[in-house]
Amino acid sequence: MLKKFLPAVLALSCAAIAHANEAEIKKMMEAKLGGKVESVTKSGYLGLYEVYVDGNILYTDEKMTAFIAGGQLIEGKGMKNVTEERLRKLTAIKFSELPFERAIKQVRGDGKRVIATFEDPNCGYCKRLAKDLQKLDNATVYVFLYPILSEDSLKKSKQIWCAADRAKAWNDWMLEGRAPAGKEDCDTSAVVKNQEFGRRLNITGTPTIFFADGERVPGAMPLAKIEQKLAQVAK
Repeated sequence: MLKKFLPAVLALSCAAIAHANEAEIKKMMEAKLGGKVESVTKSGYLGLYEVYVDGNILYTDEKMTAFIAGGQLIEGKGMKNVTEERLRKLTAIKFSELPFERAIKQVRGDGKRVIATFEDPNCGYCKRLAKDLQKLDNATVYVFLYPILSEDSLKKSKQIWCAADRAKAWNDWMLEGRAPAGKEDCDTSAVVKNQEFGRRLNITGTPTIFFADGERVPGAMPLAKIEQKLAQVAK
């Protein structure tokens, strides 16, 4: 629904609404886009309204004379990326509702700090993240196998899931490059369900990281930033 807007920074609209509120803009946007708009709120900047749809944020004014799509709203004073910050809040989940029984669990130290990742075994950034997470102490790491890059990703995911020691099989491949050699003839429905679950959460890339407060971070996050976020969550 939103794809036709993303390539352009500005797309002119023929609609004109006088002094519209969030509900009116939401209704008009749904009519224009031909689908459901999750939310419309005032952005607090330049008289723009934030429109959240299809996992993306676009902006418009109260008269819907133009749309800003595919861009980032940056606060001038502190250079804060407002769009990125809002997306993290809008895409947050209830961490406790993740299907942990379908994850590879690794506990280090007292395991009190928790983090969950969705990863493809053939993802280079996932391998970088896996190496960083080895240095994370006093934490429990849940890795959800999420093969989205290729058929080989699915094969490796099933082999890792069928291994007698899933954590070892995962680490052997991600850290040492020793490919899983086992069979994939066990019950691998967990991998398929992870794919379905990830699509429902609109996870379109790997790695995707979730913290205990539900915040989502797409992409490989530096270890220092992970430590900073874990400390923030623990407060």
